[in-house]
Amino acid sequence: MIEDTVSKIEARLRDADSVSADKKRELLQLLGTLKSEVANLSKTNGEQAQSIAGFTEMSAHEATRSEQNPELLNLSLKGLTSSVEGIEKSHPRLVQIVNAIDRKSV
Repeated sequence: MIEDTVSKIEARLRDADSVSADKKRELLQLLGTLKSEVANLSKTNGEQAQSIAGFTEMSAHEATRSEQNPELLNLSLKGLTSSVEGIEKSHPRLVQIVNAIDRKSV
């Protein structure tokens, strides 16, 4: 299920006309790594992994809209960042990926 969510995000990003080719390439690379990290997390904490995938999907939706709403993008990114709080020690790479997505999406 989580892999399906990330795959949908990747497809949405590939089709987004509102995102530059360079930014798209960077975000797709980050999403590939995120998919792997979230899959690892789902083995030990499925609910947390689903939360991260859900907030990633919302953030991608807001970042790729043709008419962006900066407030909604900011809120979705805050949710994504909050979804990884508390797992820095056990999954530091996952937190790094989420933080990189946050920086690239604004």
